[in-house]
Amino acid sequence: MTSFRSTWPLPPAKPTLAQDELHVWVASLNRPQTQLNQFWQHLAEDERARANRFYFDHDRQHYIVARGLLRQLLGNYLQHPAHKIAFVYGDHGKPELASEQAIAGVRFNISHAQGVALLAFARHREVGVDIEQVRPLDDGEQIAERFFSANEVAVFTAVPAEQKSQAFFNCWTRKEAFIKVIGEGLSCPLDSFDVSLKPGEPAELLQVKGSQEAAARWKLQNLEPATGYAGAVIAEGQSWTLRCWQWPV
Repeated sequence: MTSFRSTWPLPPAKPTLAQDELHVWVASLNRPQTQLNQFWQHLAEDERARANRFYFDHDRQHYIVARGLLRQLLGNYLQHPAHKIAFVYGDHGKPELASEQAIAGVRFNISHAQGVALLAFARHREVGVDIEQVRPLDDGEQIAERFFSANEVAVFTAVPAEQKSQAFFNCWTRKEAFIKVIGEGLSCPLDSFDVSLKPGEPAELLQVKGSQEAAARWKLQNLEPATGYAGAVIAEGQSWTLRCWQWPV
C-alpha cells in the first residue's frame, strides 16, 4: 500500500526522546483498511468530525492516518494511551499538548504532501517541519518573485535549469518550516527572512528581518525523507542531534 521509497532506517523498539535530540519520522499515508480502523480509534470526536467533512476519500483517509499516527507516536513518547492525548490550539491553529500532558515538554509538528507525511518531535524546544513533492513548476519563477526574498530570488535565478525544481522546493520547505516553528502561519511574510536554497549546500536560516542574531536562535536542517520529496526541519537552539526513522509499512 505504500507509494514511497525511503532510505531512513526503521526505528528502535522503544525510541526515547532525549532533551538534546530531535526526532523526525516519515510515513506513507496510504494504508490498508485494518490500519485505518486502528487509527480511527485513536481520534477524538472533533477529529472524527473533521475527517468526515472531507469530500474525497483519499483526503479523509490521509487525515485519519496522519492524525492517528501523530497520536500514536505522542502516546509512545508520553507512555499514554493514544486516544487520551489532548490538544489545545494557538491563535493560528498550531496544536500543542494540553493540561498535564504538556508537563513533559514534548513539542511536535506535522506536514504531509502527496501521500507522504513528516512528523517531528522535540522536548522543551519549538519545532517546525515541512515536506513537498519535487516537481517541475511552469510558474516557479513568478512564485519565487512573489514570495521569496530579494536575496533568495537572486540565488534562485542563478541556479542551473536542471536544478530549478530542487532549489525551489528547498527554499519553500525551509520557509514553511520556519513560519510553522514560530507559530505565526501566513501572517509572517515569506520575504521577511532568508534561507539557503542551492542544491548541495547546507540548509541555513540566514537572517530574520535583517538580523543574523535573530536567525542564530534556530537550527535548520535539510531532510531527504523519500525519493522525489524535499523536506526541512527547524528547532530552537544549536545543540540538538537529529534522528530520522521511517514508520514501518
